[in-house]
Amino acid sequence: MTAASHHIPATIATERLLLRPFAPGDAGDRYAYQSLPEVSRYLYRPPLSRKACAESIVARAAGTDWKADGDTLLLAVCRADEPGVIGEVALTLRSARARQAEIGWVFNPQYAGQGYATEAARALAALGFGQLGVHRVFARLDVLNVASVRVCERLGMRREAHLVDNDLDGDRWGSEYLYALLSHEWKG
Repeated sequence: MTAASHHIPATIATERLLLRPFAPGDAGDRYAYQSLPEVSRYLYRPPLSRKACAESIVARAAGTDWKADGDTLLLAVCRADEPGVIGEVALTLRSARARQAEIGWVFNPQYAGQGYATEAARALAALGFGQLGVHRVFARLDVLNVASVRVCERLGMRREAHLVDNDLDGDRWGSEYLYALLSHEWKG
């Protein structure tokens, strides 16, 4: 996988959403959900500060080459019919040699239950399996994150593992599910 062999579109449009790179003006919208304890608890880290949200947007402003382990494509998710960021999706190249990518999503809870996470994750998985040539997409999520479990299942991913007490979130041990899907299984 080399940067020259893959075109990453600037914007991905779905039926109801636009997925695009974050812009500096998005920091407030991102902070609105990344600062919430009920969001960060599933990410095994403290809530992000406004400054951390702004700094991470600036750090990723140049995009990704999508060629080396750890390269991450982070996209803001916006509703097509109104301004503002409602969430984000990320695709991280975990193994360039084996063409393995980890997918993730974080959404503002006020937009929960409307299918936005599934729609955005489906578009990102399609990009991964299609233009980026990924062989396997996987997701790791807290077993208590029922909404994300449903997203994985709607995407056709299979549960491959249940990791018990594998991460520490402050003073709480967390268990994770590992979901995955291979390129030949992808139905888009």
